[in-house]
Amino acid sequence: MEFAVKALDAATWDDFAGLAARHNGVWGGCWCMGFHGRGPSWGVSAEGNRAEKAALVAEGRAHAALVYDAGVCRGWCQFGPVTELPRIKLQKAYQAGLSALPDWRITCFFVDQAARGKGVARAALSGALDLIGQAGGGVVEGYPEVVTGRKVSAAFLYGATVEMFAAAGFVQDRPLGQTHWVMRRVV
Repeated sequence: MEFAVKALDAATWDDFAGLAARHNGVWGGCWCMGFHGRGPSWGVSAEGNRAEKAALVAEGRAHAALVYDAGVCRGWCQFGPVTELPRIKLQKAYQAGLSALPDWRITCFFVDQAARGKGVARAALSGALDLIGQAGGGVVEGYPEVVTGRKVSAAFLYGATVEMFAAAGFVQDRPLGQTHWVMRRVV
């Protein structure tokens, strides 16, 4: 498959919203808000998360690389500076080994159920790294999961895989819980 990648912004919001809506707002209505700071609508309802995400996008405070196949948005990779995405899973373990905060975080992937296993997440990661580079680059951190030797549903791989990040030039910095890693690279 050949993909096109576009930045999430006001012009692409409807594409992002369409994909999220086709999947019940993603993970039961998250709308990819779980890593943003808690705003007034955060976690109250799927509609509140959607409205808050739309406001962040309109203000330029929510970033993602959207992946298109034949003009249809099939997936995304959320990224942003730490101030935009202050929340991560396993915070206590993360803080324990922290030497310095990154410039950018890659926190979340989502791929349309019909497009899983076709390279959408890889295209999204590549697109996110390109967009980060265009924004000035710096240290980029991701929190992928080890899947080798384990059965893991693709539907729940919101952080993608260690193998995919390694193929994109990331190196393992430190473990983050039992199955996740903090991985870093400079763009």
